[in-house]
Amino acid sequence: MTDDLLLRDLGLILVAAAGLALVGRRFRVPGIVAYILAGLLLGPATGLVEVHHGDHAEGIALISEVGIALLLFLVGLELSFDTVRSVGRVAVAGGVAQTVVSGTLGSGLAVLLGYPPGTALFLGVALAFSSTVIVVKLLEKRGDLQETYGQVTLGILLVQDLLVIVVLTLVAGLGGGSEGDAMAMAGNLAAAFGGMALLVAVAVVASGRVLPVPFGWIARSPEALLVWSLCLCFLMIVAAQALSLSVELGAFLAGVSLAQLPFNQELRRRVAPLVDFFLAVFFVSLGVSMDPGAAMVAWPAALALIAFVLVGKPLILLLVIPRLGFGERTAVLTGITLGQSSEFSFILAGLGVSAGLIGDDVLALIGLVGLGTMGVSSGLILNSRRIYVRLRALGILRALHTPHEGPRDRERAGGHHGPADDMRDHVVVVGMNTMGRRIVLGLRERGQPTLAVDTDPRKLEAVGEPALLGSAIDLSVLEAAGIRRARLLVSALQIEDANNLLAYRCRSFGVPCAIHAFDRSVVDDLRSIGATHLIESKTAGTRRLGEALREQGVYG
Repeated sequence: MTDDLLLRDLGLILVAAAGLALVGRRFRVPGIVAYILAGLLLGPATGLVEVHHGDHAEGIALISEVGIALLLFLVGLELSFDTVRSVGRVAVAGGVAQTVVSGTLGSGLAVLLGYPPGTALFLGVALAFSSTVIVVKLLEKRGDLQETYGQVTLGILLVQDLLVIVVLTLVAGLGGGSEGDAMAMAGNLAAAFGGMALLVAVAVVASGRVLPVPFGWIARSPEALLVWSLCLCFLMIVAAQALSLSVELGAFLAGVSLAQLPFNQELRRRVAPLVDFFLAVFFVSLGVSMDPGAAMVAWPAALALIAFVLVGKPLILLLVIPRLGFGERTAVLTGITLGQSSEFSFILAGLGVSAGLIGDDVLALIGLVGLGTMGVSSGLILNSRRIYVRLRALGILRALHTPHEGPRDRERAGGHHGPADDMRDHVVVVGMNTMGRRIVLGLRERGQPTLAVDTDPRKLEAVGEPALLGSAIDLSVLEAAGIRRARLLVSALQIEDANNLLAYRCRSFGVPCAIHAFDRSVVDDLRSIGATHLIESKTAGTRRLGEALREQGVYG
């Protein structure tokens, strides 16, 4: 019976999530907001799903917790040490300033609104972070990830993600002590941060001395690579639990360990869809557990906190970023982009309730503020350039005394840069088999910029840089290869479905392609899809053999 209820509830959650996400896409509502609204529909509005009672509720909670862990694993995969060195002082200064100042001012505002100091501090911290998921997706949609303000934004988000880990560890430590027992609480905090230091040391040593050899060997099989990586993730989660730390910390450090290896971006692309599924369950179940009535009682506080997040957080960055050598345009666009609360606000709120630090009313309030800020901020981000032009025309930015562009506006301010970021009119060659390697090396000898793509890092080493590790049937890999700017795509693969998909996507992008027609049976399909050129190696080889035999008089 419990299993039936779990399947029923999970089915309802996924159907509601899919439906609301579709409606939300029509009205440009972020996916997280749509999922929470789906939860409110299933829970408080209709009572179809209960997440507080029964064994099946524990199953839903477990799936949600896996989603949170995988989200932190995904965040950790972005944290290569090279990225940390490249984010620069603007990311550190902006990230720390926005988080600390926002948390302090938000806590002060909550005190003025009548909340006890402890609850006010939790509210301020929970609302201090910005949403990595929403910001990155909207920047990708606008094509602004490589713009100066996009790079500054990503650097700040990276610093905030690091601070989130510290806060999660702190909440875990505070949750372990009994109320009023200062010594026990101090001991729990010391144990939590000591365990965190130990786990960090293990992750750093593993990334440099243990993981490269076995993962370099298994990287030739993308499916096995994903399984091994998830295995490492859950091993680190078990280690974190053994040290009385949060599962999120273990998952994050597992991601950091793998981020130092050359295939981290390929792994990130494979983990992302899995994360999307589990997070959908988490945010829907969060909406189910909310009490809108309790939040609506405090609607004046909710409106005040929403206004603070939408206006106060951008103002902080507007004051900090120009002092670091950037112009007012970068400051304004970055501030608008980071003016919302984070998905981590919901995660922290859930942990706070579990640890007894806040009540359900505060959880509902944080959820209401998150819904409001994420929804409004998405519209502001999509219109950020118009808003900047309007603010400049009204003279509101004159108080900054900064130029339109500063001396560092053309510099890269951090983030991951792909091998094709600066390539144009290049040839993308997919599949580093014998044919693919000969094509790459031959084109490079003739001076043609060429990018090699394969799932096996050893094959890419044979042709050298520039190269991209990943499966070309993944659209994000083609985007990273700069397919829209390419002169030609060549596929040397002997995989019919992959070649058909590549031919279709090249036709969609308006990019010519040359596809390996390795067998007569695939020729008609490739031509019907619209492949520009066909490499008929077997046919051509047979023809050349026949001509040679005729020349030797073997047959007429």
